[in-house]
Amino acid sequence: MKASHLILAALLLLARPAAAENAQVTIGMVPVLSSAASFIALDKGYFRDAGIDAHLETIDTAGAAMMLLATDRMQIVEGGLSVGLFNSLAQGMPVALTLDRGSSPLHHDLAVRLDLKDQIKEIADLKRRPVAVAGPGSIAIYEVGKVLELSGLTLKDIDLKNISFPQMNAAFANKAIDATLFVPPFGEVAVAKGFAARWLDPDLLIKPHPVQIAVSIVNTDWAKANPDVARGVFRSVLRGAREFCQAYHHGPNRKEVIDILMSHKVFADRETIETMPWQARDPDGRVNVASIADVQDWFIKAGMLNSKVDVNRLVANNFTEVAAKELGPFELVNKASPLKGCRLD
Repeated sequence: MKASHLILAALLLLARPAAAENAQVTIGMVPVLSSAASFIALDKGYFRDAGIDAHLETIDTAGAAMMLLATDRMQIVEGGLSVGLFNSLAQGMPVALTLDRGSSPLHHDLAVRLDLKDQIKEIADLKRRPVAVAGPGSIAIYEVGKVLELSGLTLKDIDLKNISFPQMNAAFANKAIDATLFVPPFGEVAVAKGFAARWLDPDLLIKPHPVQIAVSIVNTDWAKANPDVARGVFRSVLRGAREFCQAYHHGPNRKEVIDILMSHKVFADRETIETMPWQARDPDGRVNVASIADVQDWFIKAGMLNSKVDVNRLVANNFTEVAAKELGPFELVNKASPLKGCRLD
């Protein structure tokens, strides 16, 4: 090749625009079953397709990660509603609740000690009894408190214990507790091993419905500065959520979704994921504002919160509305599925 041709080729290479780098986005998440949506988006390249280099980082609770979110060290946080989360929101941080991450049916169980199943039959029978929840200020306290109200009781009428899920069976065996609120798969294990008997499903009793227990939260300053990236993130996660919903209804992709959950070590064994009831998500990602408002109001009434936030200003459903419109209507593959939730019909 002549020298002039080499020079021309070099000039053409220099003139060619550099490939755009993917946007860097960090998502903090509490790894639970419904986290499958984000794991699917990561493993199947949905983030990459949207021009996003997503980093999923494990957090303990959404409330504990709010400072990381507010200071833009994380752009999105996924986790459960809690007293800590509402306290952080009341501080005026630049954040908004944007995407459903867990809602009815929840498949939570109010369970009683096996030897007490014939003694505890009415909600009022819990009065003065030791009842466990997995953490102080958690959504579980709201669920227990709402159920107690149906019989005119409050948390002050029971002996409330804070015990982690892995320790609850030992507490039943030692007769340290009479009842607890289980989430899958802990309830299934307790029943199978003869420690407890299922009693009530709070989800059937609590209003407003569907009960919202977990959300995605976005740094609004970041989203305003990077609207295309923010839309791409939520479109990617919603694609993953819809695949989760297909698997929830035992669609043809269920094995694939379980493989993804196993690869991210959300659960220790495959049989647990396969047999336990799955918590639902909304295929359009809609957040139930009425339920969130009720959770906050209940925490205030229970004396756990001092400040109230206007949730109508705090919830930003516009991100999910745009994502759902771009993806089109959700079509359930296994139309014969009798399961409620994770569907639009």
